[in-house]
Amino acid sequence: MAAVAARAGVSGQTVSRVVNESPRVDPATRARVEQAMSELGYRPHRAARALRTGRSQTIGLVVTTLATVGNSRMLQATAEAAAERGYALTLVTAGSSVAEAFERLAEQEVDGAIVLNEASALVPAADRPAGLRLVVVDAVAGTGFQAVHSDHAGGAAAATRHLLSLGHEVVHHLAGPADSFAATERERGWREALDAAGIRPPSVVRGDWSAQSGFAAGEQLSAASAVFCANDQMALGLLRAIADGGRQVPEEVSVVGFDDVPDAANYRPPLTTIRQDFTALAHRAVAALVADIEGEGAGASASVVPTVLIERASTHRR
Repeated sequence: MAAVAARAGVSGQTVSRVVNESPRVDPATRARVEQAMSELGYRPHRAARALRTGRSQTIGLVVTTLATVGNSRMLQATAEAAAERGYALTLVTAGSSVAEAFERLAEQEVDGAIVLNEASALVPAADRPAGLRLVVVDAVAGTGFQAVHSDHAGGAAAATRHLLSLGHEVVHHLAGPADSFAATERERGWREALDAAGIRPPSVVRGDWSAQSGFAAGEQLSAASAVFCANDQMALGLLRAIADGGRQVPEEVSVVGFDDVPDAANYRPPLTTIRQDFTALAHRAVAALVADIEGEGAGASASVVPTVLIERASTHRR
C-alpha cells in the first residue's frame, strides 16, 4: 500500500479509502490510485482486511443439488453478483438437513449465507445458527431471514390462461415435488386460473424436476390435450413420451414449461414456457444479504421477481 501511495503521489490513507471504496475520494485521485495499483499488481489482502473489519468478505451458498438447470444457473448468477460487490462465494451442499451445511459455513466464518431453492424446505428455525445473516431463495419470509422468489404462482396462472385461450377445455398439470416451495406455488397458480375459469382442476401428476420423470408421466397424461409442466426439463421428457405414443405436439397436445432454460428454444418443437429471471433473483438475494451484513438493512422481508410467458411452437389453437 505504501508503494501504491508513493507511485500515485497520495497518502496511504487515501489508498486505503480507494481500496475500501470510500466515497470520500475525488474521481481524479481515485483513477490515479487505481492506475498505480494496476501498474504495481497490487491486490488487497483479504485476510488482513478481515482482521481489520471483522468481516471475511465471503458469503455461503447452500444447495441440495446442482443437477437441475435452475440451481446451476442460480449458482453462476449468484457468484457473479457477489463478485460485483467484492464478496467471494463458498458453496456447500445440504443432505437431509441444512444444519450440517450451516456448521461448515460457521467454521469458515462467512459473513452470511444464501439458501438456494430446494434447500429452502430444509430450514427449520432450530437449524438457523444465531447471528448468521440469511437470505432464502424460494421461501416465505420468516423470523430471522429475508426471502427472494420468482412470481411462481403468477407465471403458472399465465401459462394456464394461455392454454385456455387456445380453446382447451381443461389444462392438466405435471407438478414438481410436493415439498418444494416453487412447485407448490406453481400448482397454486394453475389451480387458481382454472377455478377463475369455472373449471374443476384434474388430478395432479407429480414428477421430481427431471426429464426422466416427465417421460414417465406420459402414460398418465396420454389423453390430455394441454399440459402445463412445472419446469422445462420435465416438459422435455413429456415431449418425448408424447412422440413415442404417436401423438403430435402441438397439433394434438399443447405443452408449456417453466424456467426458459437456454435449450428450451431448441426443443422439438421449441417450447412455450414461463421465463424466470435468474440474474435478477441472484442480484436481489445478494443485495439483500450484503445490505444486512453491512448494516444497511435487515429483518424479515420478501422480494418477488416477475415472470413472463414466452410463446413458441409447442402450443397451438384447437
